[in-house]
Order: sequence, then C-alpha cells, then structure tokens
Amino acid sequence: MQKKLHIKKGDTVVVNTGNDKGRKGRVLEVNRKTDRAIVEGVNMIKKHTKPNAKAPQGGIIEQEAPVHISNLMLVDPKSGQPTRVGRKLNDDGKLVRISKKSGEEIK
Repeated sequence: MQKKLHIKKGDTVVVNTGNDKGRKGRVLEVNRKTDRAIVEGVNMIKKHTKPNAKAPQGGIIEQEAPVHISNLMLVDPKSGQPTRVGRKLNDDGKLVRISKKSGEEIK
C-alpha cells in the first residue's frame, strides 16, 4: 500500500524553509517513494544539456528541482493562508482532506 501524503498534484502550496521560503506555487508532480514534490517556479536549477532533437543548440536549461514534502504547506482555499491538513469522513463515507484552519473540505 502506498503512503498517504497531505499534498497532491495540482494543490497550491507555500514553502516553509530554504532559499525559496514564503514562495507559493502549484504542485506539478509528487513522488511518493522519495517524499518529494516538484513545485512550479520553486527550487530552480540550471541544467546543462547536449544538443538533441528538442534543443538543437543544447545549452543551459532552467528547471524546477524536487522539494521535500515536509518543507511544503498547503494553502487554505478559503483564506489563502498556509494550513495543516486533516482527514475526515464525509456524508458519503469517503475520507476527504480538510483544512485545519477553516474546516473547509479541500478539493
């Protein structure tokens, strides 16, 4: 069985620590094996590439590197503030994520 994480692809998150502290971004990808996520515009690195079909010139490409999930916090959909995430059974008997700050269900 795979781990349950408090962050999913498409969520808006804010960075807690590191060089990008305080930055907001959308989660592009989540890796459950390494507990890391790639966030849009956060933890940018420069990658040197050889010429190929995609980039005939080659050169230096700037791209996002993964950030550990413990350094990310979900943004509350109602208030726009960082919040912790809880889980609750809804009326249909499904387990859903809720915001600890506002109590709202996170879609």
